[in-house]
Amino acid sequence: MSTPSNPGRPDAFKAMMAAARAAGRPELAHQGRGRPLSAAEDDFAGALMALYGDGIAGQAELADALTARGVIRPSSGKPDWTVETLAAELQAINADLDAAYLENGFGA
Repeated sequence: MSTPSNPGRPDAFKAMMAAARAAGRPELAHQGRGRPLSAAEDDFAGALMALYGDGIAGQAELADALTARGVIRPSSGKPDWTVETLAAELQAINADLDAAYLENGFGA
């Protein structure tokens, strides 16, 4: 597994996670989560990763692209993204995952 910035250089973290999954320890890939992501949160995360992969990174550009792709906001179920709702969504998900981690530990 190589890194995008250096195709010849292996990505040690991805290699460790692949080895953990292969060894029957899939929970280690998400050890910072105290609960599984909801379907909407998972879709949102996937959309963000795709947008980052396309080189979109500014808050306004991300909000516009999320709206254009019809990605629903996990908190509202609507695809009505703005810079403010993007920030609020990220903060809310992060706070909820932090609380779940404190309550449940890692490996959700």
